[in-house]
Amino acid sequence: MHARCLSILEQTPEILGPLLRGLTPDELIWRPSKDRWSIRMVLAHLADVEINGFRQRFQAIGKYENPFLPSYDPGALFRSANNFDAHHELVVFRDRRHDTLKFLRTITKNPEVYNRTGRHEDFGEISFVQLLNEFAFHDLGHIRQIMELYRSCAFYPHMGAFQSIYKISP
Repeated sequence: MHARCLSILEQTPEILGPLLRGLTPDELIWRPSKDRWSIRMVLAHLADVEINGFRQRFQAIGKYENPFLPSYDPGALFRSANNFDAHHELVVFRDRRHDTLKFLRTITKNPEVYNRTGRHEDFGEISFVQLLNEFAFHDLGHIRQIMELYRSCAFYPHMGAFQSIYKISP
């Protein structure tokens, strides 16, 4: 199970890189509504949450006995800035993910780490394994989100009558 999580985490940057190569600047910034994210916002979030939502928590659980794990507010990033360069964010995400995977591969050599826990500010006690599974789940959700944004913006408007057989949900 743990290897499957790590496999997803390894593949995410490799899936997103080629997928995003063909997008136009307008497609990268397109938002289906004011309360929804664009692809560039998702990439900025992935780069930010890599450190602030995941790696810091894994490091704390690995180093301390039942550490406090502060909550992560994904909207905070966009309240402080909103003019992100999608390609730069993808590079930052890829570099940060590389470092996270290096850390995870090292720490998971000790099987005892899987049983370690921390106290999440909002969710209470969470284990290393639960956080690892949430990390993979989180990646897959954002891959799906980016794909839905891409297809809804780039292709759906140009499908004519075929639109009637699809429901989009960007």
